[in-house]
Amino acid sequence: MTEENTTDLPDLPDPDEVLAELSASGPRRVIGVSILTTLGLFLLYLALWHPPAEMIWRIFLLAFGGFALFGASRLWQCTDVTLELTSLELRERGGRVLTPVANVRDVSRGALAIKPSNGFSLSLAKKPGPSTWAPGLWWRIGRSVGVGGVTSSHEAKYMAEMIHSLMPKRD
Repeated sequence: MTEENTTDLPDLPDPDEVLAELSASGPRRVIGVSILTTLGLFLLYLALWHPPAEMIWRIFLLAFGGFALFGASRLWQCTDVTLELTSLELRERGGRVLTPVANVRDVSRGALAIKPSNGFSLSLAKKPGPSTWAPGLWWRIGRSVGVGGVTSSHEAKYMAEMIHSLMPKRD
């Protein structure tokens, strides 16, 4: 093949080219973690220094205080990840795949959609993935994937529009 013929070939999109990125907003991330940490510390304070009369309520306060602190820790860890959209999949930068784009049936981002704050939800067509959750960033339950939480609303809107624009290309 000559050099002349190679320039006539159509440009194929690179399947690993990142079309859109979505990461946690710094201030929202800090505020979310601060609120959960404050709640956890307040519940532990109540249980230890101002205990209720009944032991069951003390156990309740200790358990939920610990759970809130654990949630704050998980929120901090999970929101340190960036989501990437390629022409083939929506994934975390570390490599964990949320869903292939070919499996997306619908993108919902309206005010009445069941979605995370500042985000969007995807309805999957064929394969439901295993249920999993990255607090503050995304979740997957059955045939639904929710993206958003402590993210920037315009980055999430752009990613949702990109997924929507990729959908007709796959049909």
